[in-house]
Amino acid sequence: MRLKTKLFGTLYAFNDVNDVMAKANEEKSGDQLAGVAATSVTEMIAAKEVLSNLTLGDLRNNPAVPYEEDEVTRIIQDQVNERIYDTIKNWTMAEFREWLLSNDTGGSDIRRISRGLTSEMVAGVAKLMSNLDLVYAAKKIEVTAHCNTTIGEKGTLGFRLQPNHTTDDLDGIRISTFEGLSYGVGDAVIGLNPVNDTADSVSAILRLFQDIKETHDIPTQICVLAHMTTQMEAIRKGAPADLIFQSIAGSEKGNTAFGLDAKLVAEARDLVLKEGTSIGPNVLYFETGQGSELSSEAHHGVDQVTMEARCYGFAKHFSPFLVNTVVGFIGPEYLYDSKQVIRAGLEDHFMGKLSGLPMGVDACYTNHMKADQNDIENLAVLLAAAGCTYFMGIPQGDDIMLNYQCTGYHDASTLRETLNLNPAREFAAWLEKTGLRENGRLSSRAGDASIFIK
Repeated sequence: MRLKTKLFGTLYAFNDVNDVMAKANEEKSGDQLAGVAATSVTEMIAAKEVLSNLTLGDLRNNPAVPYEEDEVTRIIQDQVNERIYDTIKNWTMAEFREWLLSNDTGGSDIRRISRGLTSEMVAGVAKLMSNLDLVYAAKKIEVTAHCNTTIGEKGTLGFRLQPNHTTDDLDGIRISTFEGLSYGVGDAVIGLNPVNDTADSVSAILRLFQDIKETHDIPTQICVLAHMTTQMEAIRKGAPADLIFQSIAGSEKGNTAFGLDAKLVAEARDLVLKEGTSIGPNVLYFETGQGSELSSEAHHGVDQVTMEARCYGFAKHFSPFLVNTVVGFIGPEYLYDSKQVIRAGLEDHFMGKLSGLPMGVDACYTNHMKADQNDIENLAVLLAAAGCTYFMGIPQGDDIMLNYQCTGYHDASTLRETLNLNPAREFAAWLEKTGLRENGRLSSRAGDASIFIK
């Protein structure tokens, strides 16, 4: 395998496929922190040239972490459709990129081919794409999933209603939930990050959400984003739950740091299918984010884009209802500024869709990052144009519990109207029924949470 090239009179040599993949990545502070990034723009270009001439087979035969050492690798490799893979394994990465971007290649073509891909192939082609390429290719791909409602259909943009509270106060959560609903937020899920990761606290919040959902006949899903084992305990004690949530990583070691493995995820899925309150069949919710493996020393010397793609390969195995990258949440150690955050958001969305997932993005940033609300709004517009499945909805875009900034309740209607998008079908019909939406846009009643108080 040729892992060297000459560029501008200088010979660039790379140790192995992982080295090529890392140095072909667009600039990321996390890769620099890990010591795997290109040391110059010309070295990055040289790595991209080498990568473009590798075949899909080369990337499959050189997984980021060896098969024998890593459960995530085994899941990714073992779920490949071999017949489809055999038809594409000799494509170069450059040819794969051109095929994805061709006018003659449609979304159904891409969905079929995705069954023959590994996560390394998905990450590799993303590294050869511009931001506009990532938008254009992702836009083609429609991935739907069903829990109580259907998400991911063309022409829709969903929002997770995230009524986080600093003390898990039920009255505060209730009012914030009503406010979000009044702005048309919540079709993807009503999902809260709890302060208290206990079965009793999780159960109380789930019962509150279930009461709101049933009292107002809201077609949506509910979830409390505690650790998977806490949610399972709450369900076994009789708490209602439509989904089970878990943060995941792109390596077995990373998942161990999160307190899970594939056996636990399968057990959780089986539990919510048997004892949960949703229709299904998609009943899991996963969150990811570039840099999480490095933060737990579980990256195996692999760049963060490739590790992120491996999260999606792992998630795909369990047919989730929701997946989203929390793209700017970890901080500047991994994504330094708005340029890196925007690039990562577009990469993650594209890679998730190419992996066959109903991919959402938490377009967000932390206060110590070189980014601001305008940058996140720019990213949200780009992602919405790319067909992103859903965003987060938080009061004023300011999460007072997690202490980060993202998309707010008001952004939902603005993005939908600007880009001619709608909530999920069932939720849109409910908004019309309640009088919160008329003729495809929010009515004058929008924002009045008192309509839910009887």
